[in-house]
Amino acid sequence: MKSLLIRMLSGISRIIVARRFDVFIVGVGTDIFPWRIRGGKGCKLTVGNKCFLRCNVFFEKESSYLIIGDRSFIGNSLITAAHGIEIGNDVLISWGVTITDHNSHSLRFSERQKDVEDWLSKKKDWSAVKTGKVIIQDKVWIGFNAIILKGVTIGEGAIIGAGSVVAKDIPSYSVVAGNPAKVIREIGIDDR
Repeated sequence: MKSLLIRMLSGISRIIVARRFDVFIVGVGTDIFPWRIRGGKGCKLTVGNKCFLRCNVFFEKESSYLIIGDRSFIGNSLITAAHGIEIGNDVLISWGVTITDHNSHSLRFSERQKDVEDWLSKKKDWSAVKTGKVIIQDKVWIGFNAIILKGVTIGEGAIIGAGSVVAKDIPSYSVVAGNPAKVIREIGIDDR
């Protein structure tokens, strides 16, 4: 009975949330909690088939987007997009992960000093905030509490260790760990 109620609420929520987006596509067999998705005006959300998402998603600016491929899992994590985030097929993203494509605030105090007042007025000046698309390619596994920062590409099949902070591109089929994340080994052909 409880799962039937959750499915009904999810379906109703999906319809309500979809109305806020320019594009809102959720694939066949995908399980999401639509009430964890914030924003949407002028934004695009595309999720492939057979995905399982429990993440909170914030669309910070109009025209930002999130694309997720097929058969991907995202645990209770945070995705915040002001530009664009692309997540491939067969990606595993653990619990507590943060993925962001922006700095949130300007480095200059004079440019961020009114941020709180602006939030109270339900607006934000993004003109001085740096953004950069995040790309997470196919077959990536991201461990607990990792942080993925703006402008990075994580190559196919890479593994990001728990608690790592990714601030630079990660080569395909490598294992990285630490703050900042560094390659600790390459994944051999037989293990791909």
